Formats: sequence, C-alpha cells, structure tokens
Amino acid sequence: MAATGENRERDGGAEASHIARLHLPVLVREVLSFFEPVPGFRCLDATLGLGGHSEALLRKARESGVPDVRVLGLDRDAEALALAEKRLEAFAPVVYFRHGLFSECGRALAELGWDGADFVLADLGVSSLQLDSPERGFSIKADAPPDMRMDRSRGKSAADLVNSMSAAELRGIIRVFGEEPLAGRIAGSISAARDAGRVRSAGDLARAVTGAYPPDRRAAARRHPAVRTFQALRMAVNDELGELDRFLRGIIGLLRPGARLLIISFHSLEDRAVKRFFREEAAGCRCPRNVPSCLCGHKATLGILTGKPLRPDAAETAANPRAGSARLRVAERLCA
Repeated sequence: MAATGENRERDGGAEASHIARLHLPVLVREVLSFFEPVPGFRCLDATLGLGGHSEALLRKARESGVPDVRVLGLDRDAEALALAEKRLEAFAPVVYFRHGLFSECGRALAELGWDGADFVLADLGVSSLQLDSPERGFSIKADAPPDMRMDRSRGKSAADLVNSMSAAELRGIIRVFGEEPLAGRIAGSISAARDAGRVRSAGDLARAVTGAYPPDRRAAARRHPAVRTFQALRMAVNDELGELDRFLRGIIGLLRPGARLLIISFHSLEDRAVKRFFREEAAGCRCPRNVPSCLCGHKATLGILTGKPLRPDAAETAANPRAGSARLRVAERLCA
C-alpha cells in the first residue's frame, strides 16, 4: 500500500531522528555563538559529515527569522553525505550537497555561482558513522580489513599501506602522525605479524600493536595501545594534513568581508597548523626582522576571535566522550 503524504513525512522525521542519534556534533553551542545570520547569508560546511552542525545553523537561522540562509555541505564520504541529505530534508530548498574533498570547496562554490561564503566551518574529526561501521575498518575492534578511507572510491587503504610498506616507512608514519614514542617497536611488530600472515583485520592489526607494548606500559595506559597507530594510519591514508594545508591556502580568497572561519580539530598537529595559519594571516608584514622597511607588502587578512581554542565543557564530554579532544579556533575576514 502506498504511503500517504502524512506517513512519508512521519517516516522521514523518524529517519532523520535516527541519523541525529548516530552523530552528536561537537561544540555546537560554541559554533552557534559565532553565527549571526542576516538575509542572503551563505554558509559553507566544508566537512558536512552527518549534518549535525548544519542542522543547528539552519534551525537558528529559522528561529532568527532569516529563512533564506543557504548552506553548502561538502564531504568526501558518500555514505555520510547521503545520510546528511535525509537529515536535512526539512531544509531542502536552501541546502546544497557536493561530494568531494574539502580542499575543493572553491570549485563547489563556483558551481553554485557563489563568489564566496559568509560563514565557513570545517570539523576535522572522524565521524561516528565511520568509527561505528565495522566494515570501514576504522575501529581497533573491527573484524574487517583496516580500510580507513573516508572516500572509499579512491586511494589506498590502510591495509594496502600495512601490507606494502617497509618497517622503516611504517615507523615514520606512526612516529609523525601518531606521535607515538614506541613507533619503532610497533612497526617491527606489525611487519613481523604481516609476514607471518596474521594481519587480516583491524583487530589483528590492533593485537600486533598491543604486542609491541611492554606489559607495564600496557597496564598503565589510559587508552588502548593501538589508538595512536590507528590514528596515524588513518591520517596517512586520507592525507589529512595535506588536505588541511590545501584548504587553508585557498580559503582566504573564498571568505567574503566579515566572514567567519571556524575550524574544529582533534589532533595537536592539526591544531598547530590552524594556529600558525591564523597567526600568519592576522599579521601584517612578513619580512625578516632585520629588514628596515617592508618589502613583502603583506596585509593582515584575518582577525583572530579566539585567543585560545575553545574546548568542550564537562557536561558535553560526559555525554559524548569522543568530543574530549576537540578544539575550536575562530577568525574573521578583515575588509580589504
């Protein structure tokens, strides 16, 4: 029997509620505190995920009497993008979706005919959908090959890296991206387990990492010994620092005067990159100190609105432990 319009609306609402329960966006209150919508506002959610932040922005816009605020949601994960579309169906006329890397946001804006954005948010974290889908291989408990690609349509998986790299190459990735002091021991353990045919799943990989930890350090660890290694492999697979660098290098030209740029990071390497970028763009002359007068002609493009990064409070961390390492930095585009 065909569903009535009322039933479809009720079913759609139930599905959107289910998707919302899958993902709790971090620092929503803090993000909204920098969102002051006006008619014609254009927002870019550069890492849409399951759409939690965009939903909050659009609700605030409606409640503020500015229903024509538009949002472009961009994400490299096609599965997350499809779920976000369902979640945001109620805002369909003013929401646009694009599949792609967030460093490609300039092209996505151009496709819509936008000359820039008034509000840009980039949440650099891994989505709950990715972590909680065993077949994606992000989790240390997954009984599936360690894939870890955010976009499964391109690139090498973590399994490819683990099975093709030398112990020295693995050590470099784990040391740099995971900031893991036992990188050498872990790389050796992974290499030995791989050569013995014992690394077929993410769980196998986690066990190989755990085996590299001395028993006393394993007992004293506050989290699973494999967390840093999995993080490092994920960052390498998705070229996360490279993506962030390309995004930052291109974003200034896409910010309209007065636009606000908000970046949420979960890793110290990402946060340091954002902090350095904000400081460089907030400064004027970039010439060496021993140069008597400015030769570079650089003018400040950003005003920093958060001296220190904003962090989740105790209540948010208790409700969503994954938010614990989130850090939000905000800057505003200065008028030319």
